[in-house]
Amino acid sequence: MNFVSDNIVGASAPVMEALARANAGTMPAYGADEITRRIKARFAEIFEREVSIILVTTGTASNALALSSAVPPWGLCVCHREAHVIDDECGAPEFYMHGAKLIGLPGEGAKLSADTVRAYLDGLPRAAKQMPPKALSIAQATECGTVYRPDEIAHLSAVCRDHGMALHMDGARFVNALVSLGCTPAEMTWKQGVDILSFGATKNGCLMAEAVVVFRPDLAEALEHRTKRAGQIISKGRFISAQLEGYFAGDHWLDNARHANRMAGLLAEGLTRLPGIRLAWPAEANEVFPILPQTAADALRAAGAAFMGWTEASLPEGEKVGPDEALIRLVVSYATPEEEVRRFLDAARAALSRQAAE
Repeated sequence: MNFVSDNIVGASAPVMEALARANAGTMPAYGADEITRRIKARFAEIFEREVSIILVTTGTASNALALSSAVPPWGLCVCHREAHVIDDECGAPEFYMHGAKLIGLPGEGAKLSADTVRAYLDGLPRAAKQMPPKALSIAQATECGTVYRPDEIAHLSAVCRDHGMALHMDGARFVNALVSLGCTPAEMTWKQGVDILSFGATKNGCLMAEAVVVFRPDLAEALEHRTKRAGQIISKGRFISAQLEGYFAGDHWLDNARHANRMAGLLAEGLTRLPGIRLAWPAEANEVFPILPQTAADALRAAGAAFMGWTEASLPEGEKVGPDEALIRLVVSYATPEEEVRRFLDAARAALSRQAAE
């Protein structure tokens, strides 16, 4: 019963089969191969317009390179205070932005509201000593498993336009948010004003395949050179492209995310039916954040369940974790079997029953 993350599982069968096919014979290096050309065309189909694509191996590289194209060294990037780019990437965005700064703002469920961002920006002094805001970065889905609706993205984009900023989307769990909303990739990105996207695939069935998808041509101008300097233009680049070819074939990527989201829904529904357990935030993608008795969390670990504790920083107003409670994160993946979810729920039920009998 391992619910630590969705990147603990291997690659899906279609992805591995595509890699095996790409391994046969010889192909041009450094992204000049036919598979990479096909994948770039496929991204244009998926997003319903011409886009610039950079293929990389990690989400950190994708985020750092994307932000480096939008924020100069003297600039400021605004994000949520719990965003992955500010909390979990060891300063990589600042490093590749050559000294630019990230500033984190509060927001329930790790989501930023347009009002919060606007109030912060309007309060900044306009002087040479102040780093000017150049980009806003939002995560879709967020660190708390919540999802921005298209209209919320559009409102944030309007704030960016009013302040001359680019809008970046960290899409490590892009497709989980996509199937949750039931919209198209275009409707969740550039049609709402997103300028540049970090498109994640590793968490949803690939081995190591991410992409920077650029909707605003001026942001793409130097990105290839930045990518080379970052060591992310891979000589055998066809193996990134091949993963994505297997990933997209037959809507496999969407099917993977639908399964993961469905498992999260089962987990969330089952937990909230148990006495003494409530959700910190709605389960809108493939993560579930229950608040439960500490004794139950301990019993679940003793029963073999693996999961992470989580921060209370973005809890809804009026919600708090009691001294005898724990807030935990449960992440399901495309490969999580339903039986594993039901075993976890049975273990939670048994732990609560033992507690009630004591």
